[in-house]
Amino acid sequence: MKADFTDISETRKALSVEIPPDLVEAEIERVAGRYGKTAKVPGFRPGKVPTHVVRQRFKDAILHDVVHEMVPRAIDDALREKALEPIDTPDVTDVNIEEGQPLSFKATFDTLPAIDAGNYEGVALQRKPAVLEVGEVERTLSRLRQRAARFEPVEDRASEIGDTLLVDVVRTPREKLIVMPGETAPATKPESMENVTIELGSPANPPGFDEQLVGMKPEESRSFDTTYPDDFAIEELRNQTVGYQVSLKAIRRRVVPPLDDDLAKELGLESLEDLRTRVKQDLESEAQAESERQLRSDLLKELSSRVTIALPASMVDREIDRRLEEFVGRLMQQGVDPMKAGIDWRQFRDEQRGPAEDTVRAALLLDEIARRESITVTDEDVQQEIATYAAQSGREPAAVRAALEKEGGLSRIYAGLRRERTVKWLLDKANITNG
Repeated sequence: MKADFTDISETRKALSVEIPPDLVEAEIERVAGRYGKTAKVPGFRPGKVPTHVVRQRFKDAILHDVVHEMVPRAIDDALREKALEPIDTPDVTDVNIEEGQPLSFKATFDTLPAIDAGNYEGVALQRKPAVLEVGEVERTLSRLRQRAARFEPVEDRASEIGDTLLVDVVRTPREKLIVMPGETAPATKPESMENVTIELGSPANPPGFDEQLVGMKPEESRSFDTTYPDDFAIEELRNQTVGYQVSLKAIRRRVVPPLDDDLAKELGLESLEDLRTRVKQDLESEAQAESERQLRSDLLKELSSRVTIALPASMVDREIDRRLEEFVGRLMQQGVDPMKAGIDWRQFRDEQRGPAEDTVRAALLLDEIARRESITVTDEDVQQEIATYAAQSGREPAAVRAALEKEGGLSRIYAGLRRERTVKWLLDKANITNG
């Protein structure tokens, strides 16, 4: 077998392989023999079909199987000979196979860069104090009041700013078309929506809505047009004029409860003083956790700044994809359609490249330190992590593990736990002062 390697970059390699015809012929014969055991061909008994007939009748399928069996073995042999370990499965292209000819193909793959971790023990760090901002307890109590607000029906007056309206809406786009004499403008299809909630005064309302809907009473209807500005959040509505017919069904007023013992009891505590104490304790715990997160971040930044390595493009792209999926998930949880959010996704990816590179650089550095210090994770550690996640999500541990195995996610659990353990080891060795 002939195998030639080419360096595309420090971490990306190209491999060209050519397998001699005699080895290809032997593999074709082997696969054809396997087909012959079960092939059904008119005029022949099962298992008695001549090999040349099998090869002719199932040529494409046999060659397909030969490629899928010989190519991975050839790549493994070539990589093993050069002591190279790819990060992901190599990308295979330009496959050529014909009877009597060599099997040739090309493959590209990323490898891990050589990392000089330097002196990573005794890193000087400063732990920021875990203190609460002035007024943070009261601001949190105010937010709890807002979340506990109730809606009460309004029956003795017309709608006003601050009310929440329950309405039916018919929306009709106004086409901006030039209609020639004798022609009729094309009809636009109205869109009907029932039981829509609108909070008067909300910044999310379309332009002009508040002015048009103030002063309405239940069972009243109003029709009006709205023209959206050119910087509106929903791209397809920018500069568009839309007609609305709004029928008011009910008016509700949001009532915020007072900060007292009754509110505390609604939240599962005995008194306002208990609530205030719990809020303070929770905020102090959050401040402590944030201080530790900042300490960890400072550690990784300090270590990463000492290392200059070429990052594998596939790892950076995968981290960008992960960040993109995470952001899309947050949008969907908020009820926002990602495709209608007016986001420049190419720009978003470009903006994430720098942070993604920092994340990959830190991960590679932690993996190298873990290797040097023999920091490992056991199967029991992984099983405990799975059990913890299963308990939080209300699922059975076996089901979670099966899903992870199917998606190839167990390796991520191992890597994540090992990196966390490495960070703890580094923090234990660090020179930490309190700020």
